[in-house]
Amino acid sequence: MANSSGNGPARRASDRGRYGRLSRERVLAAALALVDEEGLSALSMRRLGAELGVEAMALYRYAASKDALLDGLVEALYLELEERLDAGPEAGGRPGSGRPPEPRGPEGDGAVRDRLHRIARATYDVCLAHPRAVPLLATRMLAVPLARRPLAVLRNHERVLALLRESGLDEARTAAVFRAFTAWLLGYVSVEVQPVVDAPDEPDPAFRLGLYRMPAQELPRLRETAPALAAPGGPEGLEAGLDALLDRFA
Repeated sequence: MANSSGNGPARRASDRGRYGRLSRERVLAAALALVDEEGLSALSMRRLGAELGVEAMALYRYAASKDALLDGLVEALYLELEERLDAGPEAGGRPGSGRPPEPRGPEGDGAVRDRLHRIARATYDVCLAHPRAVPLLATRMLAVPLARRPLAVLRNHERVLALLRESGLDEARTAAVFRAFTAWLLGYVSVEVQPVVDAPDEPDPAFRLGLYRMPAQELPRLRETAPALAAPGGPEGLEAGLDALLDRFA
C-alpha cells in the first residue's frame, strides 16, 4: 500500500478528464483535433493531456509512446476513410462493418475503375479535411513495417488488392498496379495540401506568394508557375492522373 512518505508504489494517474473517462477513441479524436487546429508540432503527451484534462501519464495506457500516438492518428484517418467507403451499398461491403468488400467475381475494367476512383476520392476528401495530419501518411509508412501498421490501414490495402485481383490481374500485375495507385494517390494529396502562399492577407499576387524571395535569374520557371501551383488541382486532377495510370496498366 502506498504511504505518505513517497516510498510506496507510484500513484496511478487518473484517466477521468473534463470530458469523462478516457478511451482510445477519445484520445485519438482529441489528438487529431489538436493537429487540425495547430499542426503536428503542437502535439505532445503533455499538451494532449491538458486538452483532455488529465495528467500526461494517463495517456500512456492508450498510446505507449509518441510514435504510437502518431500511428494512432494514421489509424484515425483510415478509420474515417473506411466509414466513408462503407457509407453506401456501392462500397461492396456491409455499411459500418469496418471490413473490405467481399469478393464479387470478375469485373470489367469500367467497374474496377469506378471503385478505384471512389477509394481515391474518399481518400482525397479525408486528407483535405485533415491537411495538417497528411504528412504522417508518408512519414509513418516509411517508419513502420507492413505487418505493424494499424489494422485500418491494412484493411484499406486489402480492399484495393482484392479489387485488383477480382479484375483478373495476376499477383505480379496486381502488385505493380497497387504500388502505382498508392504512390499517385498519396503523392497527389501531399502536393495538394502543401503550403504555397507566403502571406495570405496580401492582395498583390507577387507578395502573396512571396515571389520576391525567389532569385529571378535562377528560378524563372518556378516564379512563372507559382500562381498556378497555388491553385489546388482538385479532384479532377486526381481523377485524370488516375485514369492515365490505369490506361498504362490496362
